[in-house]
Amino acid sequence: MSSDVKAAREWSREGLRALGWTVSAPETVDAVLLTVSELVTNAHVHAHSNAQPVMTWDTRCLHVAVHDASGDLPTPQPPSAERVGGRGILLVDALADNWEARPCPYGKTIVACFRPPAAPESDGGQT
Repeated sequence: MSSDVKAAREWSREGLRALGWTVSAPETVDAVLLTVSELVTNAHVHAHSNAQPVMTWDTRCLHVAVHDASGDLPTPQPPSAERVGGRGILLVDALADNWEARPCPYGKTIVACFRPPAAPESDGGQT
């Protein structure tokens, strides 16, 4: 499992590098990579399936989607000192601009949206 999570993070990092985000939006890159790690781990641990990550950039939002074989939709659980895990979706909720879980044939897909930080506004050459 850990090699699958690592491979998904490396694949995601390459996509983010191609977008130029590793230089222009390093905090967003960190959030995306942690989200990918959490969603792929959840697919293995909770869905007992492989994860199929996909990233799509539509010039406004980077959509990070992970499909797994379980039809059970996730729900954020309140933090608990008694549980070792169970905080993955809370992390996704905190890191992504928004997220949703969609049932689909043969499982579900969780999609998290990330917007890069806005570029500083130009003052139009005025000082």
